[in-house]
Amino acid sequence: MARIESTEKLLEKIVPRQVSVTETTDKEGEVQKVETLTQGVAVVDHGRSGVDLEVLASAEQVVDIAVAMAEHGFFLESVTGVDWIKEDQMEVIYDYNRMDKDQCRVMVRARIPRDTPKIPTICEIHPGGNWHERETHDFFGIKFQGHPDLSPLLLPEDADFHPLLKDFKP
Repeated sequence: MARIESTEKLLEKIVPRQVSVTETTDKEGEVQKVETLTQGVAVVDHGRSGVDLEVLASAEQVVDIAVAMAEHGFFLESVTGVDWIKEDQMEVIYDYNRMDKDQCRVMVRARIPRDTPKIPTICEIHPGGNWHERETHDFFGIKFQGHPDLSPLLLPEDADFHPLLKDFKP
């Protein structure tokens, strides 16, 4: 648990914790306050989610997070996207892992506008991210700013579509 706590403290320096509070009424008429993490780091139940920490970050913070993860012995497992069509947003998800005696999995999520899906590349920090970012660009149309080559990786060279967008029609 010490490793998770130190990683959490490190990431909280980069991504300050922000919580929104809403009030709801339960069945008995009691007012309940519900706190929702809107940005920052949350400790997650590894047994239920497969990760130890979840980070909700802005697009501007992903490079600093990638640097911090590399400096502390984490490697990049994957990069993928999610199309939140109803919210008019896209989400880029980065999975980091550390496999030594202090094993810890960290998921970083960053939301971006759906109409201009751009986020900085991290492939200079984590070279393996190059292919992950190209695949995410292929399937979701997310542009990784500063990426050296976003040519299609899995789709045909002349593809002008992104098949994992929820409004994609073949």
